[in-house]
Amino acid sequence: MDFNADKNSSVVLDYAYHELEGEFLDLLNCDDLDRFVTQNPLKADKFNAAVDECLSDAFENNEGYSDAHLFIQRLLYRINRLKLFWYDELENYTNENSTFLFLLHLKVENIWQNWEKKKIVWSNSGNPISALQDRVKEDIQPEPSSDGLFIRNKISKCEYQHLLAITSIDGLVEASQLSRMLGGVGNEVQTMLTRILWEEYGSGKLSRKHSTHFATMLDECNLDSTPEAYLDIVPWEVLANFNHSFFLSERKRKYLYYIGGLLYTEVSVPAAFEHIKVAGERLKVGERGISYWTIHIAEDVRHGQWMLDDVVLPLVKKYHKHACDIVQGYDQQKFISTRSTSAIVKSISML
Repeated sequence: MDFNADKNSSVVLDYAYHELEGEFLDLLNCDDLDRFVTQNPLKADKFNAAVDECLSDAFENNEGYSDAHLFIQRLLYRINRLKLFWYDELENYTNENSTFLFLLHLKVENIWQNWEKKKIVWSNSGNPISALQDRVKEDIQPEPSSDGLFIRNKISKCEYQHLLAITSIDGLVEASQLSRMLGGVGNEVQTMLTRILWEEYGSGKLSRKHSTHFATMLDECNLDSTPEAYLDIVPWEVLANFNHSFFLSERKRKYLYYIGGLLYTEVSVPAAFEHIKVAGERLKVGERGISYWTIHIAEDVRHGQWMLDDVVLPLVKKYHKHACDIVQGYDQQKFISTRSTSAIVKSISML
């Protein structure tokens, strides 16, 4: 099957949210958004009121309306992406410092994050070092999940392509949020995080950069390797994973939460990616068709150990009163990542 000819697997918003998304894109593309809002206050008020209704649809009951979640996460993504440079037209960044966008982003993000917090039942488990070591031990070699086994043993070539298309939203700009956390005073923790980023970025060689390996996989599997080519098929849960990392990396007060989440990611990736790599081997997509998974499995084993020994444990000792933030960040990232994987499997199953 030619997956590129079948982008009709897009996640389609219902009419009302589709119209609202169109309004937002029109605002985002204004020549001067803040001046437009000042000159058209009624239009801005109407848009904000519609967003408030969407927030209510998404977060005022247990699970919320899926289309509302999708609209919210697409909105956050489109604002967050302006914090990265895409080597595209400079005019695309005209409104990056818009006050209207800042206030909209802040309102939506805070309501969403308060909802996310309620999803995690967390209790102080005493010694944070023991709590983290126990979690790492469990997640380095976990029992295979049903989602992992489905990917490993059952997905077809078309479904493998679909998985690549969805995960390209992050794979083609990998580690961008980590790069935003490295400024400031130098110390051993910063140096180790820089070392991890250096490897993620191919040790200064574009051909070895992890995002290059992802682009190679896409090309090998007859997919479009242009960043964001498959944005329209990405489930809201996957966008939420991406946006959550932006939320934490934007706020230095959330630094320890971010570190806890990064520890989970580095620790859990080898086992998770092994399922996808085996699926690619079973489907005979070739070495280039699994190269991203292969390099991560090799490198993230040591990245996870570096994160625990040289980043997390020193930070627990330095910020002992706040060390529970690292544990909570770990647990929340695990929840959000697991939910994201389940959404990918659900999307695959609906093909």
